Amino acid sequence: MTRSVQALAYARPSALESTGSGRLLGLETAGGLTPRGAEAHPRFFSGFLASPQVAARGLLAVADVAAARYHQRTRPGSLDPVVTGNGDRLRFESFSGCGGVYARLDVLDEGLGGAETGHGTTNVDVNDPLREALSRMAGDDPLHLRVGPEGMAVTTLGGAVVEKKVPLPDRWLRGFAEAQVASARFDLRAELTGAEAVRFLRSLPRARSRGRAPLWVVQSGRTLRPTTRPGPGAVCLPGPDRLAALERVLRYAAGLRVYGPVPDGLAAPSAWEVVLRGMRLTLTLSPDPARGFSGEGGVLEALATEEAAQDAELVAVLLAWEPRIDPADLAAQAGLTVERVRAALTRLGTAGRVGYDVADAAYFHRELPYDADRAERHNPRLVAARELVAGGAVTLDGDLATVLSGERRYRVRQADGALSCTCRWWTDHRGRRGPCKHALAVRMARRGAVLVEAGR
Repeated sequence: MTRSVQALAYARPSALESTGSGRLLGLETAGGLTPRGAEAHPRFFSGFLASPQVAARGLLAVADVAAARYHQRTRPGSLDPVVTGNGDRLRFESFSGCGGVYARLDVLDEGLGGAETGHGTTNVDVNDPLREALSRMAGDDPLHLRVGPEGMAVTTLGGAVVEKKVPLPDRWLRGFAEAQVASARFDLRAELTGAEAVRFLRSLPRARSRGRAPLWVVQSGRTLRPTTRPGPGAVCLPGPDRLAALERVLRYAAGLRVYGPVPDGLAAPSAWEVVLRGMRLTLTLSPDPARGFSGEGGVLEALATEEAAQDAELVAVLLAWEPRIDPADLAAQAGLTVERVRAALTRLGTAGRVGYDVADAAYFHRELPYDADRAERHNPRLVAARELVAGGAVTLDGDLATVLSGERRYRVRQADGALSCTCRWWTDHRGRRGPCKHALAVRMARRGAVLVEAGR
């Protein structure tokens, strides 16, 4: 498994301190991008939070997921949460070490007391002493949040004094991207009040159900009931124990919203959003606790065309850390169709440059503070497909194609724009985990043939 080491450098540890006017939560930042370019310690916010305890518990929940491995629990490894300032909100994101759970806390305009934030993305230090202090926090004393160094320290920092080095596997990066792509296919499937949300979530089994069929739930009146058959409106809940981080905020829940794709009878990802005062905490689960998002393949079609690559470069220039990206507006600005803009956004997602918010049903701009382009360069199926094309292994014949891979020949058929293959991968997954390497190679070869023909 390919991996690198991510070095996070902070000016000082994050801390929760008592002051004469209340409490100060200082979250220190590492290197990140802003409208002014790369900064060693960007500053995104300074102001009082409307719901201090809720914010503290929500931040702890995001940190819980960053430190967790829900499958084959071994020595935990944690990459500090990512924070993005979008002008009207702060988004704290993390991804589990096993690659199967994505968490995000959105602190909205109401939660920030109407104060504006800066624009950009960076990591924030969430260390063990800070976690302990946040977990002990009680009462309703005012809480001043500072994301970034103190005003006077911005120009006087002589260098980082706190450094963390964390392994960063490529599959973790790919999973982060795939979680966003999966979310873009979700619709709202169920909605509960705060009391019903607490009752339902606390009724879920706590123990891991390894090897069992996935649990499905469907809205029934004011609550959710389990079902063994994924009928209309049903949502898959693979590994209910993976929702444990939501327990941090249950006592403050105003409601629960559940999102998922149209059920087709097979296990599927889902998103679980707890509505809080001025905030939202969302967990997105992969289709199987034993399988992270990195193998889902939802981004591969967008990565396989040079057109999407060129479109992504153009669309990226137009992004400005918007909290909601409107594909129609981008299409008008870029002179592209909405379909091409959506493909470009998918491609940008693989580089961590956009995320997806199921509550807004919209992409948002952020720039993950590490080299997520590796997720594209080292994607095994994408690399294998390019090698097949470069080696002349693809023979096109109308809607059919033959791909020579090793000592075997595979037939790839195109029908209504979709490709199917005779390989084992296609037989097992039927496209649900993205195209196989043979179908990708055919897609690339067809694109190349069209370009050659156009050049003539």
